[in-house]
Amino acid sequence: MIDEGTERRALPGNGLPAEQVLAEVRALRGADRPTHGGRLFAYVYDPAVPGLDELAAAAYAGSAHVNGLDPTAFPSLLAMENALVGAAARLLGGGPGSAAPDVVGSVTSGGTESLILAVKAARDAHPEIGAPRIVVPASAHAAFAKAAHYLRVAVDTVPVSASTLRPAAADVAAAIGPETVLVACSAPSYAHGVVDPVAAIAEAAAAAGVRCHVDACFGGWTLPYLRRLGADVPPFDFALAGVTSISVDLHKYAYAPKGVSVLLHRDPALRAPQYFAYADWPGYTMVNPVIASTRSGGPIAAAYATLRHLGDDGYLRLAAATRDAVAGLADAVRAVDGLRLMAEPESTVVCFTATDAGLDLFVLVDELAARGWHTQPQLSYADLPPSVHLTVTAAVAPRVAEFGPDLADAVAAARAAGPVALPAELLALATTLTPDALTPDLVAGLAAGLGLTAPADAPGPGRTAGPADATGPGRSAGPDDAAGSADAAGTGGSPAGRMAVVNTLLDAAPPALRERLLVEFVGLLQRPTW
Repeated sequence: MIDEGTERRALPGNGLPAEQVLAEVRALRGADRPTHGGRLFAYVYDPAVPGLDELAAAAYAGSAHVNGLDPTAFPSLLAMENALVGAAARLLGGGPGSAAPDVVGSVTSGGTESLILAVKAARDAHPEIGAPRIVVPASAHAAFAKAAHYLRVAVDTVPVSASTLRPAAADVAAAIGPETVLVACSAPSYAHGVVDPVAAIAEAAAAAGVRCHVDACFGGWTLPYLRRLGADVPPFDFALAGVTSISVDLHKYAYAPKGVSVLLHRDPALRAPQYFAYADWPGYTMVNPVIASTRSGGPIAAAYATLRHLGDDGYLRLAAATRDAVAGLADAVRAVDGLRLMAEPESTVVCFTATDAGLDLFVLVDELAARGWHTQPQLSYADLPPSVHLTVTAAVAPRVAEFGPDLADAVAAARAAGPVALPAELLALATTLTPDALTPDLVAGLAAGLGLTAPADAPGPGRTAGPADATGPGRSAGPDDAAGSADAAGTGGSPAGRMAVVNTLLDAAPPALRERLLVEFVGLLQRPTW
């Protein structure tokens, strides 16, 4: 029996008018961060091109019910997918007349799926290796760890330099062993936006007879355009003989709606182990190039429309605007005493840390959020300090002049507030508790103590939060975006939410405990609405 008096039930007893449903969706969206306007430095990629959203939405709607399961039934989707693969391949050094004329590829749902499939193809190419391994820099995207976990592949992690934020190619080469099936590198890395020494790493992998995957998901679409604009971008693509596969996300700097990524292989033989086929059952023979079977044509059509509309000249203009925005933001950071850039920007990232012990970066992130700037805090790792990450898009360019004064003001406010001081018992808990000792009740109590418990009548899971009891500059916190990392758990759900206490606690916890804490917390958020 369905209770007609219950609001926000996904399946009401009687259907609702379309406009009422859309109004509900708009109301729910009101709690989200702004996806346009150039003040959100993570999660979304906005080119600020008039009419592009409407074009992509129309293309999406026109192909939303087309199914990529069978390319012979829906040739339109096959044609668009092949066109996207061709565009990405040409941009990244492949195609006719290049050093990699036989490049092939697949369209996936995002960078994580592309990386999982790159690892799968490498693993399945060597069935004789019983315990396959991959070699990745410590700065490689966490999706490699996810791929290894899913596929039961071991990971050999190569440390990165605290000064260059890159792995040494010699260290990567030394990590390659007889069971290594894949070596990975980033162009650029997500956390700091620097390009790994791909040429030397690919050469070492080739000398060992091992595949080399370049994760260009994040900024790889923009790097060739930055090079054309005069940036000193090192070689990273199929122009290097040792590069066997590349991934690049179209829903990032190609500015297509989510989720569309392209996984490229140097030739069809390298791609072949990526496929899954199964005929030993009474139904149709399943043949999948990617993880999903049924795939909506909507994202592929939207990406196709976006590329066709913007064109090569449009992407060059957007890259120029982004380059200028990066330079302006970096200058703003340099102008503030107590801050330093983690690396000189060389792609689309500005990343900075604090040099003043009295300036708490996590408090600074809250102060920036209070001024309408949504940044991404990154916790300390090994000998790398906590930092603040800014993913810069073309939409940021018109707002750069506003950022410098707000940054200086936020720094002054953070200094006045002082660093977060965790209660001794909480600090002891974070540093001594083992993951196995965590229970849902313990995590729920901790979340409630930090003000992260959503009220029962919230407009959606974890959308608003009550005031926290924790002391220190971050007195209240919002749990939105709690998805397993400092950015996710650490930037707050409501505009007024402050997460400095939570981020300080997470920063004090060892990674394994941090993972378990966030898994349990997200589990509390993701509960059915009755």
